[in-house]
Amino acid sequence: MTYAGLLARILYTWNDLYNHQLQSGQDYATLKPAFSIWLLGEDLLPGDAYYTHRYRLRDERGQCLLNHGGIYLLELNKFATEQVVTEEQRWLKFFKDGERLDSDHLPAWMQTPEMRHAMSILKAFSEKERAYDAYQARQDFLREQRSIERERRSLQQALEETSAALERERAAREAEQQAKEAALGEVERLAALLRGDHPTADS
Repeated sequence: MTYAGLLARILYTWNDLYNHQLQSGQDYATLKPAFSIWLLGEDLLPGDAYYTHRYRLRDERGQCLLNHGGIYLLELNKFATEQVVTEEQRWLKFFKDGERLDSDHLPAWMQTPEMRHAMSILKAFSEKERAYDAYQARQDFLREQRSIERERRSLQQALEETSAALERERAAREAEQQAKEAALGEVERLAALLRGDHPTADS
């Protein structure tokens, strides 16, 4: 997807979240703020060095039309802070480096109840992913074995059909040979009659 297409998708997604709050007959006063948060592994705005972007409905003077949420873009590739100071930095570092952390030896910046809980969830997801990968590998193996078995049966059937065809051809050749021999014998008998050869009494 192009960057232009992704930006349009981001805006559309926020609008969809905001719009689908209302059911038929509900008043606009029931609308609540909607936030669309995007964690981006690649740079979406390469000309901007900031990694956090907060977009809201404002005019050219910065006046907010309605404080009903907004769009957050977090470009993880630009985030390079080693010293965690804010909660935002803590979460961004977790999203960027969490998969590489040892859950039994967490660094100091992960030593909060929220981060330990987040790490346990990430570990559970990783274990489920590994289990799923193992399941998929097993399914792939079984599919491959079924394919091999189908191929073996197909080859066996082709071999049997070829053998049957060869046997029919051999039987046809034998029948043809017997017919030839019978015809030659009849020709010989008729030739003997024409020559006047008659069997003797001693024969």
